[in-house]
Amino acid sequence: MNKIKRANLIITGWILAVLGLFLFSFTQIDLGLTLTRISFWQIIQKKFQLIGYFHRPLATFLYLVILVLLFSFYLLILKSVLKKWLTSKQVWKIILITTLILWFSYNAFSYDLFNYIFDAKILVFYHQNPYEYKALDFPNDPMLGFMHWTHRPSAYPPLWIGISVIPYVLGFGKLIPLMLAFKALMLGAYLGTIWLIGKISKILTPKRELFNLAFYAFSPLVIIESLVSAHNDVLMIFFGLLGFYLLLKKRTFLAFLPWFFSIGIKLLTVFLLPLFPYVFLEKIKNRKIDKQKLTLGAILLMTLGFLFVSFRLGHQPWYWLWLLPFIALKTENHWGFWLTTGLSFGSLLRYLPFLYYGHWDPPVPEIKFWLLGLGLVLGLLMIFLEKVKFLAKNDFTFH
Repeated sequence: MNKIKRANLIITGWILAVLGLFLFSFTQIDLGLTLTRISFWQIIQKKFQLIGYFHRPLATFLYLVILVLLFSFYLLILKSVLKKWLTSKQVWKIILITTLILWFSYNAFSYDLFNYIFDAKILVFYHQNPYEYKALDFPNDPMLGFMHWTHRPSAYPPLWIGISVIPYVLGFGKLIPLMLAFKALMLGAYLGTIWLIGKISKILTPKRELFNLAFYAFSPLVIIESLVSAHNDVLMIFFGLLGFYLLLKKRTFLAFLPWFFSIGIKLLTVFLLPLFPYVFLEKIKNRKIDKQKLTLGAILLMTLGFLFVSFRLGHQPWYWLWLLPFIALKTENHWGFWLTTGLSFGSLLRYLPFLYYGHWDPPVPEIKFWLLGLGLVLGLLMIFLEKVKFLAKNDFTFH
């Protein structure tokens, strides 16, 4: 089979897996939510909900199959990029198709999107302060029928509340347009982050620019947490990475602006603060910045932030959105490559017990712990197989 046929087969398999994820997302529509009053859709929605809520073993199995397919074709895409079976134009085409498909998916694994919408609604529609008022203070609002975390005021910084007003206004107060408008914001940040990874990789490791970009863009964890669940972490990390890019260009003061924007969306990128005095001092002393050292420093600092929040609040799959864009800049490190891939897989496996049981109570926490451990074991196994040349002998190495 020639490289064109191989590439087309891999692209087709990836898109089918993405379509499977798109369809599966609708099995998780909250039972209290009707997306539209069109009778034809209501019949379809109920059939999807029947699988997600009343045939939970089937839903769990379907999710696992989709996850395995996504990771399998993810690795095949990376292999195709490394072997130059796929061009930059083709890679971007697949990215845009994936983004377009999942823009219309339901936020299956998180209710945060509804909280983003309601915080903006408190400000724009109810003309109240979202830090003083919570969703339960508006008992007649129809969104309370399907929202979670209605008992507390907004937990997000003011800049995020301000930004969220824009998609809220563009959504005209109607649920589906609101969901699409908020998701469009996250999708734009996802695409922007991919573009920045390419720009930064061109500075650090030009020969791996496309591979690094693909490592992040096609990560199943990234597309599920950014494009499906639409966490605002992806917007935070876009501005954080933009600040890092400007630091690499030695534009220290200009880099502060996107970095402050990043902190204003979520506080986690405050961990990048030590990079600024380092670059500033090197610039004053008129010394060349060690870009590789700066990148490793960013990875270390974001890892500290990741571990701090994980130990304090408990590990969540979307926390990897903070770390993966920086790890994508150093994919030549096989330990980092396989460990993050294995742990990303294990993190997404943690949704399995919820899909099966329908709650987060025991025994779900213990199962989640072991599933994350399974991901770690798989990552270590791949490192071992690479070390003993097994992957190279089977033409499946990424270095």
